[in-house]
Amino acid sequence: MQENSAEGSGQLMIRRRKELQELIKRGINPYPYKFDRTDFSKDIVEKFKDDDPQKTVAIAGRIMSIRRMGKASFCHIQDSAGKIQVYLKKDDLGELYETFRLMDIGDIVGVSGYVFRTKMGEVSIHAQTLELLSKSLRPLPIVKEKVDENGNKVTYDPFSDKELRYRQRYVDLIVNAQVRDVFVKRAKIINAIRDFFNEHGYLEVETPILQPLYGGAFARPFVTHHNALDIDLYLRIADELYLKRLIVGGFDGVYEFAKDFRNEGMDRTHNPEFTMLELYVAYKDYIWMMELVEQLISKITLSVHGTMKVKVGDNEIDFTPPWNRITMFDAIKQYTEKDVSGLSEAELHKIAKELRVDVDPDANEGKVIDAIFGEYVEPKLIQPTFITDYPLQMSPLAKKHRTQVDVVERFEAIVNGSELCNAFSELNDPIDQRSRFEEQAKLKAKGDEEANILDEDFLRALEHGMPPTAGLGIGIDRLTMLMTNQDSIRDVIFFPQMKPE
Repeated sequence: MQENSAEGSGQLMIRRRKELQELIKRGINPYPYKFDRTDFSKDIVEKFKDDDPQKTVAIAGRIMSIRRMGKASFCHIQDSAGKIQVYLKKDDLGELYETFRLMDIGDIVGVSGYVFRTKMGEVSIHAQTLELLSKSLRPLPIVKEKVDENGNKVTYDPFSDKELRYRQRYVDLIVNAQVRDVFVKRAKIINAIRDFFNEHGYLEVETPILQPLYGGAFARPFVTHHNALDIDLYLRIADELYLKRLIVGGFDGVYEFAKDFRNEGMDRTHNPEFTMLELYVAYKDYIWMMELVEQLISKITLSVHGTMKVKVGDNEIDFTPPWNRITMFDAIKQYTEKDVSGLSEAELHKIAKELRVDVDPDANEGKVIDAIFGEYVEPKLIQPTFITDYPLQMSPLAKKHRTQVDVVERFEAIVNGSELCNAFSELNDPIDQRSRFEEQAKLKAKGDEEANILDEDFLRALEHGMPPTAGLGIGIDRLTMLMTNQDSIRDVIFFPQMKPE
């Protein structure tokens, strides 16, 4: 029976359950154990030649459309590679054709038959056997596609409600092929990074998610309780401090793809659970790391797009090295005509007020400078740009600049108005690190909930000696947004955090 779009979903579900019972009465298992698939839709279509002898294939997938015409019918089957049309004829299928009458859009079936081209020119499968593999009890939203007179594909009634798409990602993936493509590209990005680092001889490692102390970033943590030990633990906000312990232990280069958790607001670039890549390489500094980042992003871009130029929104981003480099203070001066270097906290607050930048009255020098940069500079940096040499107060884990006062050796790569990555020449002086932690403790006492906390074991590790080290952090979700032209982080995370229904 063809589904009627005017029929309510409740009625459809009742009808499908009746069909299910009828199938069982006929001795048909609506949920069998396996099907021997030999082919995929895309390969069949691409390899078909009209002068080839008839080739028998076996495919499995979900019915996405049905056209019934008495003793013959057409349907489209969607598998992980794409869609293909199937022609079903009562004379060939016998009783199986009557079974097909009890099937619906959304049912998963296995079909074997030979490949041919229809009079309309579409490569199709002439079914010789048909097997129901899973009866769908809920109707799918029907997305219709037509080709207009100019040959362009036009979509009707798309499943586009953001709330529903994120809550029911499984439906989103079924009916929106472009969503699947985003996550395939995400996997390519991760694989390209892993291949690049492995080729350089760096070791992929794992560090704790549950931590007795949190650190490595400015963020509020999630807190949980361990019953057996009767202690509170924190979900990690970063894996930096554990990875640097491994550098102390003698590894020359370590990296980790980590699930991190930050108890903060949610917007188009923030999800409380997100994926970070962190890399630490001994005997290197942040200048060396800039060149590595250029090489890495070039590899990713070519792997995903086959070109160094990528369309993002209205902009074309050219990732070809070398990228522009400018210090944070020079960038602020360029875009605001204000020189904020060497100013006191009061002077910086005065400039922020003049620029109409909203900052907390108790914000220190680093936070005020960061707010000015975020308001006036970051949104204007479209092409890949390294912003270097940050104020000391903004980076308690970075090494002091080798030639400048109150500045650290740090860079962020900004692309399309957003941070792509963050890197330091890592602080390896345990005395300086303790002093920085103590300053952070004062900020926390003043009410800064995102300030770093003092980690005695990490300091003990540094006291054993850590070599000069370059560190890098890349947000995989934001990198995927950039490489797939997505505007929201929720569009690159399979199951983003949502309020309960």
